[in-house]
Amino acid sequence: MSDRPARRESRRGNRRGRRGPVLGFLHDNGLTLAFLTGFLVVLVAQAFAGRAEFNAQLVSEGLEPVSFGSYVTSSDFAVDVTENWQSEYLQFFLYVFGTVWLVQRGSPESKELHRVGTESDEDQRVGAHARADSPRWAAAPGLRGLVYSRSLGLVMGGIFLLTWLAQSVTGVAAYNEQQLRQLQDPIGWSRYLTSADFWSRTLQNWQSELLAVASMAILSVYLRQRGSPESKPVGAAHHATGVEG
Repeated sequence: MSDRPARRESRRGNRRGRRGPVLGFLHDNGLTLAFLTGFLVVLVAQAFAGRAEFNAQLVSEGLEPVSFGSYVTSSDFAVDVTENWQSEYLQFFLYVFGTVWLVQRGSPESKELHRVGTESDEDQRVGAHARADSPRWAAAPGLRGLVYSRSLGLVMGGIFLLTWLAQSVTGVAAYNEQQLRQLQDPIGWSRYLTSADFWSRTLQNWQSELLAVASMAILSVYLRQRGSPESKPVGAAHHATGVEG
C-alpha cells in the first residue's frame, strides 16, 4: 500500500519524459500559460479599441488623433488598465485572507466548517511538522516562517496597493489632460483622491469583483462542473463543504 504514491509519481515522471521538455513544460504549466496568453491578446485588443474611442473623442473636440504608440504610452490607456488590475488583486487579497475565517456551507470554495482560523502547525505542516518535501521556509522559525505562512495574501495585497497607486497617478494625469483640453485648471494628486472620477473608477470595479466572489461561493453549492477543481464532484451532496472535484 505504501508504494502506491511512489508508483503513481513514477508513472507521471515517465509520461513527462515521453512528452519531451518543451511539451512537458507546456502541459505542466498549461493553466498559467493559457491565461497569460489570453491576457496579452485581450490587452492588445483593448489598446486598439481604446485608441479608436480616444481618437473619436479628440476629433469631436476638433483635435488631431494620436498614433497607436502615443496612445499605449498615454495616461488615458494606463488608467484604464490599472483600474482593472487593482480590483482583481483586491479580489484575490480579500479572498485569500477572508477564507481563513469565513466559511460557506456546501461550497468547494470554502474549507470545512470546523477548520475556521489559521489551523494548527501540524495541519499546516510548519515548523517541527514540516516534511521533507515542504518549502524550506515552512520549517523556518520566527519572522521568516511567519511571513512565508502569509506570503500569498501579502503579495496579493502589495500588488493591489501598487496598482491602486498607479491608477491614482495615471488617473490624475488623464483627468488633468481632459481639464486642459476643456480650458480648465488642473488639480493636484491629493485633491484627485477625493474626486468623483477617482472613486467612480474604483468602486465600479470593486462592486463587480465582490459580486463575482459571492456568486461563485453560493452557486458552487448547488451547481457542478465535471472535472473542475473549482466544483464539487457531480454526485457530491449539496451540504458537502470543502470538497473539490
